[in-house]
Amino acid sequence: MGVEIDIVYEGGLICEATHGPSKDKVKTDAPVDNGGKGAAYSPTDLVATALGTCMVTVMGLIANKNNLNLDGTRIHVVKEMTADPVRRIGEITVKVTLPPDRQFSAEDRAKLERAAEVCPVKKSLHPDVKVNVEFVYA
Repeated sequence: MGVEIDIVYEGGLICEATHGPSKDKVKTDAPVDNGGKGAAYSPTDLVATALGTCMVTVMGLIANKNNLNLDGTRIHVVKEMTADPVRRIGEITVKVTLPPDRQFSAEDRAKLERAAEVCPVKKSLHPDVKVNVEFVYA
């Protein structure tokens, strides 16, 4: 069974989405450069956010299976838009910074990085979206 999400267009380019299972709500607004107020995440911001959270979530699944602690891992995402040939996400850069007080073996690093690279959101992005990923270990 699929996850249901209900969306209401409130006007003024604002939408409110309700996650069926949890009833959690998220608002979106168009970005300022596209006629909105920039008062909330834009839909494309949510795509970039989904990528970063998906990557670290899948890394967390692998960490749990390998008795690794990723608590405190930070993800910084930069989304760049393009207008060629149409307005769309052109590039997303993801910087994954693991906690400086933890040591990860080369084998564990490879497992974590492989997990991030195959997260479902990344695999769902169109091939024209350039995705740059950097892992930082202290």
